[in-house]
Amino acid sequence: MSRKLIHVAAAAIRNSKGDYLIAKRSANQHQGGLWEFPGGKVEAGEEPLCALNRELEEELGIQVVAARPLIKVPYHYEDKSVLLDVFEVSEFEGEPWGREGQPVQWVMESDLDSYAFPAANRPIVDACLLPSSIAITPSFSDVADLERFSRQAISAGAEAIMLRAHDFSERDFIGAYHILNRLCEEEGVVLIANTSLELAEQHNIDALHLTSSRLESLENRERFSGRWLSASCHNKDELALATLKGVDFISLSPVLATVSHPDAEPLGWECFRKIANECPMPVYALGGLSVEDLAAAQRCGAQGMMSIRAWGA
Repeated sequence: MSRKLIHVAAAAIRNSKGDYLIAKRSANQHQGGLWEFPGGKVEAGEEPLCALNRELEEELGIQVVAARPLIKVPYHYEDKSVLLDVFEVSEFEGEPWGREGQPVQWVMESDLDSYAFPAANRPIVDACLLPSSIAITPSFSDVADLERFSRQAISAGAEAIMLRAHDFSERDFIGAYHILNRLCEEEGVVLIANTSLELAEQHNIDALHLTSSRLESLENRERFSGRWLSASCHNKDELALATLKGVDFISLSPVLATVSHPDAEPLGWECFRKIANECPMPVYALGGLSVEDLAAAQRCGAQGMMSIRAWGA
């Protein structure tokens, strides 16, 4: 699409309790009546963070103290195209209020899904809700080893577990899923199943990760009734397919050289950055990473990182 993108700086503002501040668009605005993450247009020659500081002062009466890039969202409506340059604001001065008469509200993270946002804001909601680090289970043949690995990874800081057990029968996979699901519920982390759409739907799995081949056979996002649908991508063509199918987030790999796929050409951080910044959904870096690479991944526009060996496999 050749239409020029309107560059907008937006903020996912968190208070000390972890709640997010959202504002309601007036009825006469584009996408009026919906809730949004505050921000405004970036002027020509203006740095996005400077624009955000200016907009938040004008709209909310606050000054940004600490912020980090969260996600970039290119989005095309029928009548306009936008690039949302989104920052997570974790510290600010002042008490936010609607200086332009707009309603503002602090919302618990768990309640964000219940608010109506413009379509371009949906990936921001996802980025707010998704974890930053995901541990992928190694190729164990025993469920006890899967559970041990998962406990170890959670203790080391993993915020989600992806059950990847392609050598298991469907029955054994579901048995392992239920065991790990109990563990993840106890620990307050997300469990993602790397399996088929059909098996996920049969067993009411709420977070499903598709291989690139399974992504290709997916008709569209509506085929999956769970909350989270993600997919493995390795290049721009697969990213375009994931966007077309409407998945919620992707993994992009390999970023660095890996032991498991020694013949695969690594993307490198700069190539990863370019692809991630064109992706209209959260992206996880995958391939040859350690826990220490999380900050580097996020500096390059990633939601976070996925790994097997980083967690002591």
